Amino acid sequence: MKTAIAIRHLHFEDLGTLEPVLTARGYSVRYLEATTDDLRTLDTDAADLLVVLGGPIGAFDDGIYPFIGDELAVILERLESQRPLLGICLGAQLIARALGASVASMGVKEIGFAPLTLTPEGYASPLAALGQVQVLHWHGDRFDIPAGATRLAGTETCVNQAFSMGRHVLALQCHLEADPRQIERWLVGHAYELAQAGIDPRALRTEAQALQSGLPLAARAAFTAWLDGIEAVPLREVP
Repeated sequence: MKTAIAIRHLHFEDLGTLEPVLTARGYSVRYLEATTDDLRTLDTDAADLLVVLGGPIGAFDDGIYPFIGDELAVILERLESQRPLLGICLGAQLIARALGASVASMGVKEIGFAPLTLTPEGYASPLAALGQVQVLHWHGDRFDIPAGATRLAGTETCVNQAFSMGRHVLALQCHLEADPRQIERWLVGHAYELAQAGIDPRALRTEAQALQSGLPLAARAAFTAWLDGIEAVPLREVP
C-alpha cells in the first residue's frame, strides 16, 4: 500500500476533499501533528507522498515556534530526494523558504472565495481542471517564486498563488483542500482573525454553501491530475 504523510498545524485544516482521492487510489493516510510530534524522527523517504498543510503562523516564525525549523529540515530532505511533495498555504510558504525565496506579509488579509488566474503554464498544469471555480483563500503572507520554479497562478490580491518544480513539487497558497461543507470549523477556529479583518462569517458561510458541489469536484479533478503526473514518472525526477 502507498503511504501519504500529512503534516498538520490545526486539526480542522486537514486534507479535506483531497483525502478520499488518496484512499481511493490505495494510499494509507497518516497525519503528523507539527506542534506535538517529533518531526526529527521522520524518515522523509518513507512516504510516497508528503503534504505540508496550512496554519495561522508564519514561515519565518521559527524563533517563536521552534518546530518550524524541524519542518524546514523535513522539507529540505524531501526536496533533495525529489519525491512527491505538496504544500498548501503555510506549507507552500515553507517550501518557498526552503528553496531560498522570500516570504513576507502582504499587509492585507486575503480571506474568501475567488477563482485563480492561471498563467499559460498553469493552463498546461493540473490546475487547469479548476477552470473558473472559486477556491478558498485564507492568508496574510505571500511567497516569491523560487529560482527554477514555474509560476502557475495568482489573484488580484496575491500575484503568486501557485508554483511547481518539475512534476513532483506543487505549492498552493490557496486552500484547494478546504471542504465548503465543513466551513463552520474554519469560521469558529479562525473567529478572532475574521473579527480583526472585519469579515462577516455569515458572508463566507453563504459563499461556501453555493460551492458545496462544484468546488469539491474541481479540487478532486485537479488533485487527481497531479497524482496522475507524479505516478507516471520515475522517482528522483530531475526538475
